[in-house]
Amino acid sequence: MAEESTRLRLRQLTAEDYPALARLMNQVYHDIGGAWSEDTIKALIRVFPEGQLVIDDNDELVAAALTIKVDYDRFSNPHRYEDLITDDKIRSHSRKGDALYGLDVFVDPEYRGYRLGRRLYEARKELCRDENLRAILAGGRLPGYNDQADKMSVTEYISQVESRAIYDPILTFQLSNGFDVKRLLTKYLPEDESSRGYATLLEWDNILYQPDEDGEWPRRSTVRIGVVQRRMRAARSVEDLLGQVEFFVDSLSDYRADFAVLPEFFSAPLMGLKPELNSVEAVRYLASFTDEVRDAMADMAVSYNINIIGGSMPVEENGRMYNVAYLMRRDGSVEEQRKIHITPHERKDWAIQGGNELRIFDTDAGRIGILICYDVEFPELGRLLAEQGMEILFVPFWTDTKNGYLRIRHCAQARAIENECYVAISGSIGNLPRVDNVDIQYAQSAVFSPSDFYFPHDGIISESVPNTEMLLFADVDLEKLKLLHSEGSVTNLRDRRGDLYDLTWKGLRALD
Repeated sequence: MAEESTRLRLRQLTAEDYPALARLMNQVYHDIGGAWSEDTIKALIRVFPEGQLVIDDNDELVAAALTIKVDYDRFSNPHRYEDLITDDKIRSHSRKGDALYGLDVFVDPEYRGYRLGRRLYEARKELCRDENLRAILAGGRLPGYNDQADKMSVTEYISQVESRAIYDPILTFQLSNGFDVKRLLTKYLPEDESSRGYATLLEWDNILYQPDEDGEWPRRSTVRIGVVQRRMRAARSVEDLLGQVEFFVDSLSDYRADFAVLPEFFSAPLMGLKPELNSVEAVRYLASFTDEVRDAMADMAVSYNINIIGGSMPVEENGRMYNVAYLMRRDGSVEEQRKIHITPHERKDWAIQGGNELRIFDTDAGRIGILICYDVEFPELGRLLAEQGMEILFVPFWTDTKNGYLRIRHCAQARAIENECYVAISGSIGNLPRVDNVDIQYAQSAVFSPSDFYFPHDGIISESVPNTEMLLFADVDLEKLKLLHSEGSVTNLRDRRGDLYDLTWKGLRALD
């Protein structure tokens, strides 16, 4: 083959390809029976044309992949090759099957090294996703085992190949393409002397598979996040504050955002209604409005059809003060996440205490977590949430200086990378001259992603202009996270060394 004249094309197999296909199969499988009959190939094309793929070079067929659809529960259990297909009959193709079964992949020996097999496998994976099938199954021959059979058992051989101590031309290839060994198959293909009749049952799971079942929340793929970067301004009353909040919620709803995220302590202007109070008295006074503000915002969530991350507000409970973020869903339900780590300022000037619960929340637009400001600087919390399947982390924050803001920003970006999730941070700007111990604010709100090929190269989906009141929108694709978890250039969650360390929640209540 002259490399400079190569013209590769991936396409579906046709009946007219049979003579070329037969020549290739006879060449590759001369030791186990050679080509299948023309009737068998035509039957495959007739019952499942999408699954029969070939690659040609300048119209010369040089590689092929033959595939059927099967019932996963049947063929994820022990079986033989003859249960799938024989010389004269396709025995197990199911039009309503929930998995692909890879019958064969073969490549012209002169084209090995050009990764044509990988191209065919990627095409199979794409077909599996497009058809919303559960997995790809395949029986993998072990052609290198015969040379090792006198030295080790077949299970030892498989283990050695998995650890890359031994190379097997088929199993090594399958493992490198994301397949896992599920079980050993005996007498799979009895005439296969080089494998001594053994095979491995291999499986590639479609992480995008959606069962045809009614769940509590319909699955969303693209989610629109709306972030409020709000300038602190005086409020003449609770109604005045709520009017300001409703303006932002209404605006985000107009753009069909799924979430509206407000900054930490967004209700702080209400402390200015009694400027004579000291800082501890002022925050307790502010807490007296929290129930009213929360209930009004819960009504907004329903009225404007948007899930609201209500920044945070102080809550007094049994004489103790907490910093609480509310999730107000558009179905009317309300839940809370208390700030766990309290800053020296909050503890000293406002006598706020830390909460003892960490929550994960299911919504109609993904599984989310909420960490208030300082909490995002503690990586354990984000990891605990990630272990519960968090897809989006919301971080309402309030920082007075740029270095304080940068701590939040850099830690939020780290959480996105290490936990393979999206992170949205929402902060406030400006100042409140009539409120004790509330200095000028600094913020640049943003939405961050992991850093890999599926996302922006710098991990920044969108960010605001620093210290400017504005709304920020970002569309995030939850399916990309699933691809990252399985097929990213690095897979932080999957590669944790659980054999060496783990993380345990010791709080008063575990994550839901």
